[in-house]
Amino acid sequence: MAQALAVLFDRDGTIIVDVPGNADPLRVTPMPHAHSALQRLRRANIPTAVVSNQGGVASGHLTSEQVRAVNARAEELLGPHGPIFICEHGESFECDCRKPQPGLVLLAAAALGVRPADCVVVGDIGADMGAALAAGARGILVPTPRTRSEEISDAPAVATHLDEAVDAILAGDI
Repeated sequence: MAQALAVLFDRDGTIIVDVPGNADPLRVTPMPHAHSALQRLRRANIPTAVVSNQGGVASGHLTSEQVRAVNARAEELLGPHGPIFICEHGESFECDCRKPQPGLVLLAAAALGVRPADCVVVGDIGADMGAALAAGARGILVPTPRTRSEEISDAPAVATHLDEAVDAILAGDI
């Protein structure tokens, strides 16, 4: 398989610790290996982006400004990770952007100037893998305790942590 031309990361549970409904940038904590994984991709000149469902905006638990503040804090802690694409719709809203729909992946690929097939989506749940597959991208799951066992068994590829995912991406194994 050819090396990816771009890597798209889920946010919560993938590059930062998932704090449900987090509106406080001071509660942002990088996931283990996130900093080194992003650094390695930057050194390899592989552009990255973030694709994230933030349904708390639709439910009124979060504001767009709070989501942006959390994103800014993540970037402050992890360094630049490219453009950020957010779906603020709730689960019951039918849109093309809420993962597992392909919209965020398609937007990110277009913004980075690559085909979806040249992207790898790295996430922690089945919806991330579903969005990758729906968009024609590749996917690699990095499970957390929140990840369901069927999501792991259904994933196109699985890594135990972000550096292992980046190893596979840089080797062209995914």
